[in-house]
Amino acid sequence: MRKLLFILTALLPLLALKAEDGSRLWLRLDTLRTAQVTGHEGKAAEVLKLHYDGKQVTLTLDPTQPATDGYTIRGDKEAATITAHSEAGLLYGAFALLRGETGTSAPCFDLRLLNHWDNLDGSVERGYAGESIFWNDRLETDPSLIEAYAMANASIGINGTVLNNVNASPKMLTAPYINKVREIADLLRPWGIRVFISVNFGSPKALGEVETADPLNRQVRRWWKRRVTDIYKVIPDFGGFLVKANSEGQPGPFDYGRTHADGANMLADALKPHGGIVMWRSFVYGAKHKGEDRVKQAVSEFKPCDGEFRDNVILQSKNGPLDFQPREPYAPIFDQMEQTHQMAELQITQEYLGHSQQLVFLAPMWEEFFSFVSPKKLKGIAGVANIGLDTNWCGHHFAQANWYAFGRLAWDPTLTSRQIADEWLRQTFGSEAPEVKSEERRSDERRFRKENGSQQIRLKRTPYATVYASMLDMMLRSREACVDYMMPLGLHHIFKFDHHYGPEPDGFKANYPLEWCPVYYHQADNRGVGFDRSSRGTGATRQYPEPYRTQYDAPETCPEEYLLWFHHLPWDYKMKSGRTLIQEMEWHYQRGVNEVIDFIATWQQAKPYIDAQRWQEVNTKLTTQLVDAREWQQVCTRYFGSFAQPK
Repeated sequence: MRKLLFILTALLPLLALKAEDGSRLWLRLDTLRTAQVTGHEGKAAEVLKLHYDGKQVTLTLDPTQPATDGYTIRGDKEAATITAHSEAGLLYGAFALLRGETGTSAPCFDLRLLNHWDNLDGSVERGYAGESIFWNDRLETDPSLIEAYAMANASIGINGTVLNNVNASPKMLTAPYINKVREIADLLRPWGIRVFISVNFGSPKALGEVETADPLNRQVRRWWKRRVTDIYKVIPDFGGFLVKANSEGQPGPFDYGRTHADGANMLADALKPHGGIVMWRSFVYGAKHKGEDRVKQAVSEFKPCDGEFRDNVILQSKNGPLDFQPREPYAPIFDQMEQTHQMAELQITQEYLGHSQQLVFLAPMWEEFFSFVSPKKLKGIAGVANIGLDTNWCGHHFAQANWYAFGRLAWDPTLTSRQIADEWLRQTFGSEAPEVKSEERRSDERRFRKENGSQQIRLKRTPYATVYASMLDMMLRSREACVDYMMPLGLHHIFKFDHHYGPEPDGFKANYPLEWCPVYYHQADNRGVGFDRSSRGTGATRQYPEPYRTQYDAPETCPEEYLLWFHHLPWDYKMKSGRTLIQEMEWHYQRGVNEVIDFIATWQQAKPYIDAQRWQEVNTKLTTQLVDAREWQQVCTRYFGSFAQPK
């Protein structure tokens, strides 16, 4: 019932609750009930009847519309029409109308999914906003919570969700859990959302029902077909499976001398008669090509299978070739797999970007990715969710913007980060100054005079238009600030082992594979710093097409933001700024800290215009972020500086 406020505000307009705890996300919709909605009943009509401030809306289903989920909006607030091929299209059009949009729009990707790394005991791997909204030890479901989640996703065009962790428990395929999936599917379906589940490749053996999990074994293939048929009996529109195999200790086809294609195709054959798909992750390392540069292993493992996968298999790859670092070059597998369906995996939860403690708007990172990888190459897009049982859903009020940004880019990857940030900011905090009561003004002035010892000075507020522009700018600068104070110039994976939060550039553990250790990635020594992936090093640059192959291969032409990703360079290497490499690193670390100081100043200016609870909670997080940024700066400049000092 923790999300009851959200539901009551959105769906039960007679109870006008006003609390600002973040539970309403960007859906802080006024309950107006003024619009006359005709033509078609459904969720779109419900939403507009409650929240649209125009006079009349006509909803029309038109099967001749070319895009299943697309819509066309015409007219104005006197009389608007929404036409769509499907009920889902009408629903997406309804939310677009509430955002003030008109015209025709259709999603770029058919598959627009959230991946939840939620475990069946209720914990969430890499989750920083509380426990799972789906799973708990009691196998209980909160319908109001799931409805609120569904409405939020529908408002930004997300049409599918994977309900459990890619490190999947075999129990996921047993009757109690499939029945729970059915309950959730029934709640999500009216909002246009299909359910998927992650499966453990070794489930037949792990559950003790077959002696092996070999994908070419007839008993194993029959087992999967029976299990899939049982799922579709209770969930007729079930979407399919997400699979992590032969990675980080997970079982897979390599255990039996088989290929990724053998494993994926076995599952695809079981799902094909029912219209289901297999999303097979390419995040693999250490299983087959031990000792090879980790960023090369996905291409090494999958390229030989290109063209061998069934047509209902989609290879799901992270945006970068390593592991969701603050900045990576794009993953070359998107270019290498020319005959295999592919989809991109982005990480909304901030595993390597300050968890839910830091304000880091991720749209600029994803916009950067799409500048290299054409959306036309992709069948879909998935985002690793940052959602949990925290009242504000995401742990940090501004982390909600990353959920929102993912949905909007999944619909239209040509949207700019600025457009998305502006949309979210307007809907979440408002684009116009709220009315400030005279008593609040007098209270502020009394406090100001008390703190400053003056009876004459009257408190002056920064105009809200200026504050709004500063908040928007803060969001757009926040990702680059994070890169600066964590890992500038292509440095990567120098986090602490256990939680991927703070800095540990000296990290090394004898019992860990070397490729998990920070010292492996920065390669710092008295001669210099950086990982040589050029043609003279591991040759990772050869996996890229031209012009990037040549551009990345030479330090002189490699973009400086990727410099230490691809090259090991001396400490006195001359940068474009005229500074030496170690001086440039120190300059970036300081700039990152300075940016967070500026963010705090921006938020202080916003105080008169933001409700007290959300302002204070964000302010506390920003204070923590500054402490963290200074720790990164001090630890890293001290560590790298110790190598750079003349001996």
